Amino acid sequence: MKTVSLSGALRAHVGKKDAKKLRREEKVPCVIYGGKEQVHFILEEKDFKKLLFTPETFHILINIDGKEYSTVLQDIQYHPVSDKVLHADFLEVVPGKPVAVPIPVKYEGTAPGIIKGGKLITKMRKVKVKGLLENIPEYITLDISNLDIGNSIKIRDINLDNLQMLDVPSAVVVSVKTARGVKVETGEEGEEGEESSETTEE
Repeated sequence: MKTVSLSGALRAHVGKKDAKKLRREEKVPCVIYGGKEQVHFILEEKDFKKLLFTPETFHILINIDGKEYSTVLQDIQYHPVSDKVLHADFLEVVPGKPVAVPIPVKYEGTAPGIIKGGKLITKMRKVKVKGLLENIPEYITLDISNLDIGNSIKIRDINLDNLQMLDVPSAVVVSVKTARGVKVETGEEGEEGEESSETTEE
């Protein structure tokens, strides 16, 4: 995982009134948990741009008044109208203790089903894994070179060394579907299947 560093400051007061004041100042109330004690602090709203507008998942080093915390982002609350960040939870990474994080999925190879006119349907852009931080990669790569029309890769098909997959085993990560106007052979020469109306990514 890539590492980014942020600088925060301890919250002088904890409460709804103080939180509203901080947000007016374009600051975000945050908490670090999972370690010996919870740490309530604030980050600049602009600091979240490097964390949110990317498919990547980061190992985040947060410096608060001279003390550094090793963390991963666990949860963010957004304003229902403006989508501004209202609050963020960070999990402290404790040496030897596994963490659960989502990691992005990338693909390699060319699916035979696409060559035949099928459409690659990406169901999950990230998958959730659990393991020690040092064993968690920046992303996972799935080989789609065996995917024909109607084939898919499910969570149960993914094996990562020293990591546990947390999503439902039957969940489809990626599949190849029939595009509109493409007819698929059923196995007997000359016999064709019905057309599929699925044309957009779900």
